[in-house]
Parts: sequence; C-alpha cells; structure tokens
Amino acid sequence: MKKQMSIFSMALTSLLAVAVMAGCGTGNQSGAGQAPAQQPAGQEQAQPSGEKKTLTMATSADYKPYEFHDLTSGKDEIAGFDVDIAKYIGQELGYEVQITDMNFDGLIPALQTNRADFVMAGMTPTPERQKNVDFSDIYYDAKNTIVSKKDSNLTKPEQLAGKKVAVQLGSIQESAAKELAKTATGLQITSLNKVGEIIEEVKTGRVDAAIIEDTVAKGFVESNPGLQYTTIESEEANGSAIAFPKGSAHVDEFNKVIKKMKENGEMDKLIKKWFGQ
Repeated sequence: MKKQMSIFSMALTSLLAVAVMAGCGTGNQSGAGQAPAQQPAGQEQAQPSGEKKTLTMATSADYKPYEFHDLTSGKDEIAGFDVDIAKYIGQELGYEVQITDMNFDGLIPALQTNRADFVMAGMTPTPERQKNVDFSDIYYDAKNTIVSKKDSNLTKPEQLAGKKVAVQLGSIQESAAKELAKTATGLQITSLNKVGEIIEEVKTGRVDAAIIEDTVAKGFVESNPGLQYTTIESEEANGSAIAFPKGSAHVDEFNKVIKKMKENGEMDKLIKKWFGQ
C-alpha cells in the first residue's frame, strides 16, 4: 500500500511539474497574453516618414485685415493677410503652421523665450526691434492715419496738440505718437492692447483721436460711419516684415519664398484680396 501511494505521489508530482512548465512556456509566445511594451520616459516614438514639421506663428489677432478672429464659418478661426502668407510659405517649405494669439507687446518676448518660431502681425522692423529679433524682407508697405470723429476737425498731426491720442501698446504707432509729442505740445498718449478697444475709446470720447495703420483704419471706419481717417504723410517706410528669434535659420528660406511670391503674382493676389488694391 505504501509502495502504491509512493508511486501515485511521484506521478502526481511529475504531472504538476509538466503543467507548471507548460504554463511558463506561454509567456514566451509572440505577444500572447502580454501587455504592450511601454515607451521609456523621455524617449519619443519615431515619427512616420513624410510627416510635416510644425512651426509656431505668434500673432495679435485684432488687426484686421492682417489677422483677426473669423466667426463666419461658425468656428473661431484666425484669418487674414498675414495668415494666408504664412500658410503659403509653410506649404512651399513643407511646414505645418500653428497659430498662437497673444497681446502685441508679448510677441517679441515670445520669440526671445522660444515660445514661437516666427511672428507675423503687421510688424515694422524698427531699429529698436532689430536689437532683439531678426526680420525678413519687407512684404508690404503701409502708412499711419489719424482716426477721429467726423465732427472733430482732427486731420493733421499738429492738430493733436493738447489732445488725448490712443495707440496700440508696443506698436510702431505708439513710437510715432511719442515722436509727435515732442512737437505737439500737451499731446497725451493712451496705450491699449487691442485696436478694437482703441476704436471704442474714440467713439465714446474718452480719447480725441487714435493713430492706426491705414489698411486697419479703413476697415474700422467702414463699420463705424461716425468716424473718419486721414493719412499722415511721411517719408519713413512703415513696411511689414516677419520677425524671428536672433540667429534663426528660417530667415533665408522665408525670404526666398517672399521673393517668389512677389515675382509670381501671389503677393499681389493676396494684397488685392485683403486690401482691395
């Protein structure tokens, strides 16, 4: 009896050993029952070949027709002259362009802190700005205007002496107003973030006038019949250029596409589309 029990125990032990080995073997089957391998922290997965690189464009989308929030499709989309140029350049160079909206005075700091690859916002490459960022070639020339109420009789720079004048914070128009204040005695400057806010200040009489770029002023005056705008004649250029972080490798390749757009008629096509010229 003991012998039989011993033989039975040995058989059972062998059976269990085979079962355990078989169970361990399933762990080596190709993927069967295994959790997917996890990506090591900080290691990026390889991108599919042919996928577009992404560039971040910073802008201040309150500057129609350069850039503005377009709600006509039922969605809030940033559109405009600058946006069309950026998309064309991106397509030519194989980049996906991602747009970030912010206040105008935050655009150059965004480049300096690598939060944007380039800026398009109707920006003029002044000597002061050129100390902090690099610029492309000029892609569009514009002029400053005085925006005021129709009955105000404020149409010339010298008539702004002793008046409150609104401008966009950090803009070329703010610099122009400060320069004008040297000769127009008593001119008081009010700097605001958004052009829409500036127009409201003029309409309500909290300021007497505003200095705004001509193409932008035209759009606001057309939708506000009580306002007028007059061009400020100046020999200085107020052209728009694309801003980049200092030393950016994108300046040359962007310039090549801007040159191509001017030569193949694409720039004229967009100017006609957005400015009616």
